[in-house]
Amino acid sequence: MTESSVATAAPSAVIVLAAGAGTRMKSKTPKILHRIGGRSLIGHALAAAAGLAPQQLVAVVRHQRDLVAEHILSLAEDLGTTPVIADQDEVPGTGRAVQCGLEALLTAPGGTAPDAGPAGSAATFGTVVVTYGDVPLLTTELLAELVATHEADGNAVTVLSALLEDPTGYGRILRDADGSVAGIVEHKDATQAQKDINEVNSGIYAFDGDMLATALAEVTTDNAQGEMYLTDVLSIARAAGGRVAAVTTQDRWQVEGANDRVQLAQLGAEMNRRTIERHQRAGTTVQDPATTWIDSTVTLEPDTTILPNTHLQGTTHVSEDAVVGPDTTLVDTTVGAGATVTRTQATGAVIGAGAAVGPFTYIRPGTVLGEQGKIGAFYETKNAVIGRGSKLSHLGYAGDAEIGEYTNIGCGNITANYDGVNKHRTVIGDHVRTSSNTVFIAPVTVGDGAYTGAGAVVRKDVPAGALALTVAPQRNAEGWTEERRPGSPAAEAAARARSARAANAAQAQDAPDDGS
Repeated sequence: MTESSVATAAPSAVIVLAAGAGTRMKSKTPKILHRIGGRSLIGHALAAAAGLAPQQLVAVVRHQRDLVAEHILSLAEDLGTTPVIADQDEVPGTGRAVQCGLEALLTAPGGTAPDAGPAGSAATFGTVVVTYGDVPLLTTELLAELVATHEADGNAVTVLSALLEDPTGYGRILRDADGSVAGIVEHKDATQAQKDINEVNSGIYAFDGDMLATALAEVTTDNAQGEMYLTDVLSIARAAGGRVAAVTTQDRWQVEGANDRVQLAQLGAEMNRRTIERHQRAGTTVQDPATTWIDSTVTLEPDTTILPNTHLQGTTHVSEDAVVGPDTTLVDTTVGAGATVTRTQATGAVIGAGAAVGPFTYIRPGTVLGEQGKIGAFYETKNAVIGRGSKLSHLGYAGDAEIGEYTNIGCGNITANYDGVNKHRTVIGDHVRTSSNTVFIAPVTVGDGAYTGAGAVVRKDVPAGALALTVAPQRNAEGWTEERRPGSPAAEAAARARSARAANAAQAQDAPDDGS
């Protein structure tokens, strides 16, 4: 579900406009599918809208329609509702986009508007909210305030406006003496006095749905741009005697969109700042917010500590008293209470309570480290389940492995899990001790309490309590260096050592016998 839901009357529908091409992004990826804070832009927008618990949630699409629609529908589980996909036709303009959204509601399952009366009666719309797919910092709370004001005051239209220090380029809100909205004038059409107004139109509205449907039928494309302007609905509503009002926010970031990658980065940085501040106020220590990035989808318990240069992404969860960082990236990873994770890259892993990971550790998907376990320096794991209290301390690889409790895996151990065609599994029992540079040729099983000798290559199952050795006699090829590497520093050192040994031996042989 969404991050928050607000107690307010549920609107009939929220229509999220997501049809634009976003050409200034200079990207093959549709603008609204670019990501910040762990979600796509449209994902953030839909989450805020879904928090209102509308009867219907509609997304209007056009550019790269199939790709965008597939992504939107993939969010249904997280949103708690399946959005209705509406297709904008060739008629341009936000007015036409909203009209297509309303038409989609009538052809959605059930075939009627959200607030249709008894069978045979005319379909009616209640409150319809219109927002955009590229305003990722817009919150459910602000949308709820817009809806609550709209319905409490009985407005025909309520526009969300913002106060900006520099309103250049934005449409200005024109007000009557009673405070109601007289109209909206675009920057290029404004007089100098109107340009001095710093209250701007966000393009986000709450409408009386029936009025909206009626007014859109009167909107034309008879203008310089040849578009159906949604703003034309305001003057039509006033002419019909409806009241047009505004809810004003001083938080400009909530209505800021991303038109290019510069703005995308700015929105991402502001979202991250707000996310970190939210966690700090809830009891997390973030030592250096300037170098810490936390997705909005991450959850942190109180008394967690995040050290510099740490990135927490996706569905990562960090439990109380855990310390993460520095120089760590966790993606979709769960960290247990009191665990420490240092200089580590981990994806799709579970790190148990009191466990220790790092430094310089690569944890791949499917790794489960038990309580009080350890994966140490320069270790890589993948699809490995490691039991309580077991230690993989340094310089090794454990892939497709199951390791029992309180087992110690020595330095330089690896599981050779791939035969060139198939992956195979290594199973190591409880209280096993493996010596340095042991290689397990999977599939192989090592029983409880077994040991391996240094340099062992384990090709066969090892019974419980056994010692596995790979024994080969050592052979010394005397004089090899001087013969094969003549003139090298090593050969010269060997010659000096050989001469010294010979001299020592001769001296010992010539020494007089003192009879003792």
